[in-house]
Amino acid sequence: MTNGLRLVTHGGSFHCDEAFGYAILRRALPPEALAASTLARTRDPRVIEAADIVWDVGGVFDPERRRFDHHQKGAPVRPGGSPYSSAGLLWAAYGRDAVRNILAGRGGEDVVERIWTEVDEQVVRLVDLADNGLRPVPDFGDEGLDRAARIAEGMALPSVVEALNLPWDADPANRSQGEDERFARAAEIVGAFLDGRIERSRARLAAYDTVLDAHARSADPRVLELARGMPWQGPAHDADLPVLFAVYPDKGGDAWMVGCMPPEPGSFAQKLPLPQAWAGLRDAELVRVSGVPDAVFCHLNRFIGGARSRAGALAMARLAIELAP
Repeated sequence: MTNGLRLVTHGGSFHCDEAFGYAILRRALPPEALAASTLARTRDPRVIEAADIVWDVGGVFDPERRRFDHHQKGAPVRPGGSPYSSAGLLWAAYGRDAVRNILAGRGGEDVVERIWTEVDEQVVRLVDLADNGLRPVPDFGDEGLDRAARIAEGMALPSVVEALNLPWDADPANRSQGEDERFARAAEIVGAFLDGRIERSRARLAAYDTVLDAHARSADPRVLELARGMPWQGPAHDADLPVLFAVYPDKGGDAWMVGCMPPEPGSFAQKLPLPQAWAGLRDAELVRVSGVPDAVFCHLNRFIGGARSRAGALAMARLAIELAP
């Protein structure tokens, strides 16, 4: 029989870092050990001393003893000098196991490491900063809006968790139980975010080779022809492909999309938008103006359009290039 682990963090109101830490542990620990484990939210020194894993309380950082507090003098900092929270300390110790378990074999150790690093930089580090009362330096560099969006995503989590705490005037007779219930809910929400974030990263990495292969087989290097929808803009940017449009079936399978390539990651602009004359048109009116027999729509902002067939979508992309000023 597997002995359960005694997991301990502090009681009372909570922040994102300890909820995130619990979500990490729930994904990193062996299922049989986790099933028999207990969580105590307390500041009782005796309970803390007897615990197997302690985070965000206890005044000790010692990974060998599985102690992960960051409040004490001399607490660890990241290589760049920014402080850790308990989430960052647990991510460093258990994050790769969490990623590995979530992927469930869909990717080798190189993929695990790339995803761990990405989540550490784009999510966990920002949770660390927020928990320590800091904010990222607003220098977006060459990544522009893409980095701004990632920072906004990472900084949103602490606010979501903060909103789950009980109000100050909650019934004191039931406060402790209510706080524990709210903490469990926060850990579920943060854990669902972590699952989705890792899955999204995996899918984007998996799309890279597929996009490059599809581009090599496309008739025109400016028009990326994909057999299915997938994250294509990131790989196209990373590989510096000369793509202006991508053609791919929509998820419902009843139309083919024509997507425009932005000039930089995260930008809402397009290297070449669809023709101005098509903007906001649909069905028969778009067919009349474009000359594509099965054209379906063109977005008012001209960053995406569609047709009922692959041939129609390709025709729209090629016409957009021909009609460009």
